[in-house]
Amino acid sequence: MRNFMKLFQQLLVAPAAIGLLSPLSISASEVNLDAISNYSEDNLEIDSSSFKQKSPNNILLSGGEGLVESDDFTGSFSETTTASFGVDFLVGAVDGASSEATAFSYQMGIGLETSFTGEDALSATIDIGNGAGAAASSDGLNFDSTSDVLTLDGLTYTFPLGGATVMVGDNTDISAVYTGACAYNAFTDYMGNCGTGNSVGVGGNGATAAMSYAFDSGFSLAGGVSSTPTSLLTEQGTDTYGVEAAYTADSYGVAVAYSDNESSTFWGVNGMYAFDFATISAGYESEDPDSTTKSGFFVGLSFPEVGAGSFDIGMGTSANYTSSETEYYTYEASYSYPINDGMTITPGVYIKEGTTDQTGFAVKTSFSF
Repeated sequence: MRNFMKLFQQLLVAPAAIGLLSPLSISASEVNLDAISNYSEDNLEIDSSSFKQKSPNNILLSGGEGLVESDDFTGSFSETTTASFGVDFLVGAVDGASSEATAFSYQMGIGLETSFTGEDALSATIDIGNGAGAAASSDGLNFDSTSDVLTLDGLTYTFPLGGATVMVGDNTDISAVYTGACAYNAFTDYMGNCGTGNSVGVGGNGATAAMSYAFDSGFSLAGGVSSTPTSLLTEQGTDTYGVEAAYTADSYGVAVAYSDNESSTFWGVNGMYAFDFATISAGYESEDPDSTTKSGFFVGLSFPEVGAGSFDIGMGTSANYTSSETEYYTYEASYSYPINDGMTITPGVYIKEGTTDQTGFAVKTSFSF
């Protein structure tokens, strides 16, 4: 443990060599690498404004005014298509894990978005990462673990319908259209749900359709359904339903949600209140599988101005528990320091109780461009 602490101190001295951006979830089909390989160095030109392929017949993406005639097409992205990138590095270790070795992990996220009407959005998210080490596992920061293979993480189309917003897509969450009411900047993945990951943060089973409506008064309503893509809304597949109501004001907010995934039902509520010097976020969730009620909670404090950076500290139950079960808790603290607009360094520590307690130390650096 003494050597472990020395290593962590060394990491704090040299943070620029390590890092993380917000972890992205992975579970989808692999990207067609053969198609990507067509854009080799032999047929790709780069200028200051766009990526242009020499062949005018190979269209990457098309939007805005629609398809461009091949004899007029320059090979660049359409004017309504944007791309964003994030690269994350992480060095850390976990005392009490099956492997206490210090490990380096990385992940990269690519976001592509285009519009056809100016009010809609077709979005794709592509992930790649190695997910190495205990600190990067699902018990910790939950880094992408794609075995260094590009993976399509989500594909959605969002468009207005009356005064509402509709989203349809594959491998996306119902809660992607939810408002939520959690302002906590989590260090570990689990704490990012503010204790309501099955209700306010409900996921999906693949094919998803959801809708949200925001009222002028600050209230919003949202809901949707997600189903197995190969067996939509049938007994052979698995379906998840969710609905949320939220209210957001200048300095506070609250959200209440219900979900049903056929094996369990969940009720959750989270909220936040911003003081002059800090913001408090809290959440509570109740789970009722087979009439044996389980529950869990979370509370966290975010201090936006601590020196040149921000400080977050939080705690909560590690899962939902029945009254007869032994409850375990997770504690964490982190400090985020922005080097510039595109780079942030965040050292942090967390403790996860269990049959064997785990204490994780890590430094992560986030790059966005």
